[in-house]
Amino acid sequence: MSTESKKFSKSWKSSGKPRKQRKFRFNAPFHIRHKFVRAMISKELRKKHDKRNLSIRTGDKVKIMRGSFKKKEGKVERVDLKKSKIYILGVESSKKDGTKVKVGINPSNLMITEINLDDKRRQKILQRK
Repeated sequence: MSTESKKFSKSWKSSGKPRKQRKFRFNAPFHIRHKFVRAMISKELRKKHDKRNLSIRTGDKVKIMRGSFKKKEGKVERVDLKKSKIYILGVESSKKDGTKVKVGINPSNLMITEINLDDKRRQKILQRK
């Protein structure tokens, strides 16, 4: 068996070995990586939609729960599936030369406070269960 055919396997997901868990996340295709960018939703939304977490999409309003930008709220500007990072409007760091740089935040450190319901598909996702 060549190394190419074993680059990704769904069976690694259940492994307890950290090395294999990292390999699963690193080599995962985009349709599975989409599940890595999920975040918990606020208590009001949890009661309304009867869901605990939801995939983050562009246009959602989120609150940062951990890190140096804690308690900051903003709209999701970009979702980077390759790095599993979320970029939020107004969350930026300044470099030594004074230029501003967007800061990518891990979805596990976010809470969705407002859901963008422009997409019909997303409304169906919320009504499922």
